[in-house]
Amino acid sequence: MPVANVRGIKISHEVFGDSGPWLALMPGGRRGYGEFVPLARKIAARGFHVLLHDRRNTGASEILIEGSEGEEEIWADDLWLLLGQLGAAPAFIGGASSGARMSILVYLRHPEAVRGLCLMRVTSGEFAAGRLPEMYYGQFIRAAREGGMAGDCATEQYRERIAANPDNRERLMRMDPLRYIEVMSHWLELFTRGPIAPVMGVSESDLRSIRVPSIVIPGNDKTHSIGGGRAAQAAIPGSELFELPVEDQDVPLVEFSAWAEHEPAISAALADFMNRVAGRH
Repeated sequence: MPVANVRGIKISHEVFGDSGPWLALMPGGRRGYGEFVPLARKIAARGFHVLLHDRRNTGASEILIEGSEGEEEIWADDLWLLLGQLGAAPAFIGGASSGARMSILVYLRHPEAVRGLCLMRVTSGEFAAGRLPEMYYGQFIRAAREGGMAGDCATEQYRERIAANPDNRERLMRMDPLRYIEVMSHWLELFTRGPIAPVMGVSESDLRSIRVPSIVIPGNDKTHSIGGGRAAQAAIPGSELFELPVEDQDVPLVEFSAWAEHEPAISAALADFMNRVAGRH
């Protein structure tokens, strides 16, 4: 798969489709882009370029635990630069969960690069605010305190990243555990500083400042509830709501793979939205 050098970090990415407007899609959590490949292919078949990439510290991209800004802000700037390298801006930006938050951040930081927003499975509410800090940061800080960088390399998520890019083990093991803990603790503090609704980490005033066409597809679990998605759509001026025939499940997370049967409907809804924005018929 292609690799781009973005601010000194090798970013793994893939483009589906060979014509039409550009859409950059990001998965949730710290997962690699692989789970979005089937959806990307469906959207590309409708006449779009679809860019998938592994954000730094995820998937097969390189790991670098450094930065004074929040990790998601760093991810947003990386994508902006990657779009520039590919000649893809302005583009539609979208994703699920953390990918939706990142999409909003790309717009807030680089509005000139965004044609529209495609937001899926918006994260919102007390349950998410209690669960995600431990998932993203707490467990890794604790592993480094207890076992140094070898302790982090032994965690499930880092094992996956090392399997995807074996060079990442050496990069991790070269890190000073105290510096790693310092940066991760800083990112944790920034991650938990913002509001928790209607979109975790994004103020309502920022949502109301969005001036590009947007579509919201709510999730259906305790981290990404239907009500949270509806509230986010109501806060974004002029945005559209597209609801799947699903009901909220009393579980922490419905895996994106469980939405496979809905991908034809999702791809059709996103393609229709982007075609209307782009003035295509």
